[in-house]
Amino acid sequence: MGRAEARRAQQQRGARRAPRERAKGKGSGGKPTGIRRFFTWKKILGTFLGTILLGMGALLALYFWVDEPDPNADALKQSNVYKYADGAIMTRDTGQGTLNRQIVPIDKIPMDVQTAFIAIENKSFRKDSGIDLKGIARGLWNTASGRGKAGGSTITQQYVKNFYLTQDQTATRKLKELVISLKVDQRMKKPEILAGYLNTNFYGRGAYGIQAAAQAYYGVDAEKLTLEQGAYLAAVLQAPSQYDWATAGPNGKKLVMVRFNAVLDNMVEMGELDAAKRKEMHFQEPIKPKAAPGMEGQKGYLVQAADEELKRQTGMNDAQLKAGGWEITLTIDPKKQAALEKAVQDELESKLDRKGRAVDGGVQAGATSVDPKTGAVVAMYGGTGLADQWSSNALRTDYQPGSTFKPVVLASALENKATTQDGKPITPNTLYDGTSKRKVVGSKVPFAPQNQDDQNYGDPMMTVQAATNSSVNSVYAQMTVDTKPQNVKTTGLALGMKDRPGWPEDQPAMALGTMSANTLEMAGVYATLDSHGKKVTPTVIKSAVHKDREYKPVRSVGDQAVSRETADTVTKVLTGVVDNGSGKAVKSSAYEAAGKTGTTEKNVAAWFTGYTPELVTVVAMFGTDPATHEQVSLTGTAGGGRAGGSSFPAAIWKEYTLAALKGEDTGSFDLDEADMGPIQTPSRVNSPSTTPTQTPSLPTNTPQQHSPDPIRSSTKSPDPTKTPDPTKTPTKGPTKTPEPPVTPPILVPQP
Repeated sequence: MGRAEARRAQQQRGARRAPRERAKGKGSGGKPTGIRRFFTWKKILGTFLGTILLGMGALLALYFWVDEPDPNADALKQSNVYKYADGAIMTRDTGQGTLNRQIVPIDKIPMDVQTAFIAIENKSFRKDSGIDLKGIARGLWNTASGRGKAGGSTITQQYVKNFYLTQDQTATRKLKELVISLKVDQRMKKPEILAGYLNTNFYGRGAYGIQAAAQAYYGVDAEKLTLEQGAYLAAVLQAPSQYDWATAGPNGKKLVMVRFNAVLDNMVEMGELDAAKRKEMHFQEPIKPKAAPGMEGQKGYLVQAADEELKRQTGMNDAQLKAGGWEITLTIDPKKQAALEKAVQDELESKLDRKGRAVDGGVQAGATSVDPKTGAVVAMYGGTGLADQWSSNALRTDYQPGSTFKPVVLASALENKATTQDGKPITPNTLYDGTSKRKVVGSKVPFAPQNQDDQNYGDPMMTVQAATNSSVNSVYAQMTVDTKPQNVKTTGLALGMKDRPGWPEDQPAMALGTMSANTLEMAGVYATLDSHGKKVTPTVIKSAVHKDREYKPVRSVGDQAVSRETADTVTKVLTGVVDNGSGKAVKSSAYEAAGKTGTTEKNVAAWFTGYTPELVTVVAMFGTDPATHEQVSLTGTAGGGRAGGSSFPAAIWKEYTLAALKGEDTGSFDLDEADMGPIQTPSRVNSPSTTPTQTPSLPTNTPQQHSPDPIRSSTKSPDPTKTPDPTKTPTKGPTKTPEPPVTPPILVPQP
């Protein structure tokens, strides 16, 4: 082959290779073209390594630039000040001002207790350099992926944060924490760092440091702590208020037990605890907490309520709040607060024999009173005192609201323009079958609720108004099905209830108030009805000021949660409950009132929730076993019979409301939008929605349907609020008007 032929062959090979080179981003000379000119593997690797070197250089510069500061003394000099609405000082939470802390040397803390903290917080503590790069990377990834805040802090880092820095979640503080941790790890020995960590942490119950925590939770010095006790203190450290066994709800107790078991299991994994010994270990319940000075009576409960709202609105944790520096003015009116405390004393506590009568020893009361025009909590009752009941009964969520939930069902039916099974619109004048144990129609979940004393109502038809007056379970269960349980729940949440675990999703038993609630949120629900459907979110904080932090107040009165027509109609119906139904015990010429009684399954709780145009107040009683903290029946309270919502709660409500409104101009409800619906005539010929499962045998004292009798407020059509007293048996004292039980004997499974 000559030179010319060789040249032509080379050109042909080049021509064949050119498309492939161009496809790879290379030009005719084999060099990268287009975007590949800027992004080659060499350049990417070089940039990556350069970035690492720059980062290392920056960290090195920070290491020499950031000095190890003096201990964080500022926080130790501050306290939180709490004031009443009129500006008078209620109390001071010393926070870190006069610190409940006693420093103990590391050799006074049992070795297995030391290891318990290491096992749950930082297993590599004895070997690491003060920081955990893998943990930091994992925390950053969790934050970036939406799995929570960045974590990964070692024990050294947590000690540095507690002793030198603040609790702020900022990048600057985190960088300083890393650098100072490296320096502290070089300067101090591991036992010294661990001692500093254990002595500076906040454990809850006002306890800073492990010595104060040992005394607060187990009544012993730190050197006497058992491993099980130390494991609990190590577990509670993550969220003291949520994990304190005395105040924790079911979820909090579940979470702290997960951490408690993780402490011991990790110790086995680390080779620090024998597996056989681990199996023999059990949780040791802490002692009852004691009230700190200045937290006696209701003050401690009011501080609890303010603290919870402040943390919720600012995102602070317990340690940040207890660092102090807050001036908090509550919405509490001192005169109304005194009136509420007196009413509970007069109408309940004075009648109890807590030492001589077993049932009386477990009776707890809680109450919340709200101004519906502003959403301000003007009075709150949490219990007999922190020494007796550590968590506020006004805020507890481990009991059901019972029949006080029924107005939510009615509101949902009206708001959704629901109809009966045969297509008739649901209004206060709509007829339903009041037969006890009547099976609901149209539900996938079978349900046949029993009325109180297995009573049949209406012969058998009755209006919704009459059914509300007498709190008839069979009617409201069918109404829930007609409205659809999902819609009822949506309305409840819109009015201010909380979606907690255990809320029945599609079960007609929802009508009987089988979810959990507290007096604060139920006050919000009824305040929303009182304010013509505008959403009222109760707040206990009027203002909160701190030099370094910002508090964003709750938006107390918001947009329409339900229409004015719906809210006013429900209010109109509830005035009938007070005038002629189970709420007659609170009737007075001094005010116009609307309200609803409520009693739960086995009579473990009793409620009265009522309102005037000026004030909304929820009063509840709970039966709690003092030893086991389990729910027990209130039946037999003060030597009486069944303690329903129309008994002690109604009596407390009336005395308080009369005192709170004394001297004020009280008015009538403005209910021009109320629509009671057309009057219907009861008939023995029943529609598909009202057909009883059997022909009822009516007792001689069965309430009969009566003609409508108007009350003061105007409506678009007449309404039958005048119905006879559903009971004929007289009772003494505050138990004058019994009401139906919430949960019947024929039940659907609860989640």
